[in-house]
Formats: sequence, structure tokens, C-alpha cells
Amino acid sequence: MAEIKDPENTIIIELKDGPVVIELLSDVAPKHAARMKELARAGKYDNVAFHRVIDGFMAQTGDVQHANMENGYNPGRSGTGGSDLPDLPAEFSKLPHERGTLGAARSQNPNSANSQFFINFKDNHFLNGQYTVYGRVISGMEHVDKIAKGEPPANPDRMISVKVAADA
Repeated sequence: MAEIKDPENTIIIELKDGPVVIELLSDVAPKHAARMKELARAGKYDNVAFHRVIDGFMAQTGDVQHANMENGYNPGRSGTGGSDLPDLPAEFSKLPHERGTLGAARSQNPNSANSQFFINFKDNHFLNGQYTVYGRVISGMEHVDKIAKGEPPANPDRMISVKVAADA
């Protein structure tokens, strides 16, 4: 695993193939970083499916309402829900959507991000300025690359556990 410089702003996602360490960019997108930590600490991301995984583009997850594979999993609605917390305002920045960056998933409304996020498989600069970037993978991207593909995947992978490094 990568050296963790700021455990309070680092997320560890356990996948079937190993851990993915994400540095949260709380100085760039403080509300999004805080939301991810809040949901991780509440255990809301544990067992949540990757419901939309497009090869060469990104892997999307985080629907804590419909995609918990141990509690009320609904493949037909997976990707349509959020959390019971209010939506977040966009925190757009000059940071580009590059391989390994974390973006906030949302509807057409720029201020509708809630719990869902995606990890870019490659540089996706066409997303720049349209979706909030609030983290980057610092180790374990090889595990992200192995996530089952599909919209939705026939046998989706899940985030086994999601923890703030300070709590791990």
C-alpha cells in the first residue's frame, strides 16, 4: 500500500482483489470529501455494488439506497439512489479527470451529487469542469482495473468495506 500522509483524508476501499487507497482532496472539494468520510464511517458504502462499469471509461458505485448487495439490493434500481443526506452543491475545480481520479456522480443538475462516485479508468478530459473531482487513487488502481464490466455487470463486484484510514 501507498504511504498515507493524511489518514483523516484517506479512504481505503477493500475490493475482491485487494485494497484501493484514495487520497481525498478536502482542500479542493471539502463538502464531497466530508460526505464520503461520513458515509464510510457509518458503514453505508460496505457491500455496495459497482453498478455501471464501462471499459476504458470509468467504474461507478456508491448507491447506498439500492445497491447494497447484503441489504435490499435491487439491480433494477441500482444507480438511481443516494443517501438520506441532502444533495451537495457542485465543487468544480481546475483539476482534470485523469486516470485514477474520483468524480462525483450526479443527475443533469450540477448540484445533485449525493453518495455515488466514479473512478476514471483513463484520462476523461471531456468531463473537466462538469463533475466534481474530489479524490485520487494513490495505490491499488490495478484492482480497480479488474472490476467486472457492464451496465449493469452480470455479476457485479462490490466495495467489501470502505474505511477512513484514521479509523482503520
